[in-house]
Amino acid sequence: MFDPDPLIVAHRGAPKVAPENTLAAFRAAGTAGADLYELDVHQTQDGHLVVIHDVSLARTTDVEQVFPDRAPWRVRDFTLEEITRLDAGSWFDQKFAGERVPTLRSVLEAMKDGPGLLLEVKHPEDAPEVAERLAGLMALAPPLTIVQSFDWQFIKKFQARGERAVLSRSPAEAELTDIAEYAEYVSVKHRAMTPAYVRRAHRLGLKVLAFTVNRRPAMRRVVAAGVDGLITNRPKALRRALETHVCFTAPPELVSMTNRPADGRRACPPPAPAPTAPAPVPTPVVGAGLPPVTRPVVPLL
Repeated sequence: MFDPDPLIVAHRGAPKVAPENTLAAFRAAGTAGADLYELDVHQTQDGHLVVIHDVSLARTTDVEQVFPDRAPWRVRDFTLEEITRLDAGSWFDQKFAGERVPTLRSVLEAMKDGPGLLLEVKHPEDAPEVAERLAGLMALAPPLTIVQSFDWQFIKKFQARGERAVLSRSPAEAELTDIAEYAEYVSVKHRAMTPAYVRRAHRLGLKVLAFTVNRRPAMRRVVAAGVDGLITNRPKALRRALETHVCFTAPPELVSMTNRPADGRRACPPPAPAPTAPAPVPTPVVGAGLPPVTRPVVPLL
């Protein structure tokens, strides 16, 4: 069904204004009006859950300077105490110097009054106990929490524990029937997403998130296709677009399917008729040996 108010999911927080996957980025996502903030979880060598996207600490911290002999600087090869020594903000901007790689617990506690949460578990196959550790923290998670992973076996096991909404990522349309048995959401690259895919997912009881949507033409297209949420690096811009600056019109097949016009809060108004200028008054001009032609009257000054 065409959703006139899809969820805005802040990808890694608000990474255009603060270093990704840090408390600064998550707070910025809340300020920007995101409905959910998204984060990524890895497990440390000593079994703690920390919030960082990459397998390696190198891109978003100063680990190469602090531990120069520990290449390739994988998260799973460091203890929590070692990781807390790292600066996770200066690479983005010096004003964020001293920002740390947060633990998942610290994020959940700091954001308890903030938006909902889309939580991605990275490489759970490398940490078989991560499901149990994550389940132990779910009581701190906001009411709207979606857990996702590329590892569908992890998704199945986590859902079997009776945990809240679980997402399976980027399935082909032919796989949706099987996935609907254990997942509540699917997430699809916005360039590959079609209205037909969304309709199929909805018929199976699945909700659809589109990622990663940063430009207005893509925003218009995926919302018109009926997605339930958009994952974006620009939550403030998307919120502004949805509320004021951008309107969306559901395609005819979706209007027909839902038996209602696409006239929600952001429906596009009918275009105003183009103003018509008065036609110029022609006057004949005759030249020697030339056929008559016309030209507009130009007043003499």
